[in-house]
Amino acid sequence: MAKLITYLLFVTILFSFIFLTMSKEAEYNPESYGAGSLKSYQCGGECTRRCSNTKYHKPCMFFCQKCCAKCLCVPPGTYGNKQVCPCYNNWKTQQGGPKCP
Repeated sequence: MAKLITYLLFVTILFSFIFLTMSKEAEYNPESYGAGSLKSYQCGGECTRRCSNTKYHKPCMFFCQKCCAKCLCVPPGTYGNKQVCPCYNNWKTQQGGPKCP
């Protein structure tokens, strides 16, 4: 019985260590964003992620892909964080509003 408890404790600690290691890798890393941080073929996937929470999916995807093609950058998350992609952040419409979602 003692061996079983020791084994279960060891397995629990091992899984905890693996989980913590994986969660550290998934954290926001500002060096992985910015102009030119993407290849053009990556824009579709990044824009799908960026536009995943909006109810205006088609226009969001259209403008996100347009901005990504120009800037080769899509900010992290589904909203905000545009400061990590200056090109994406500074591209404006004729009316002065943001062009990129």
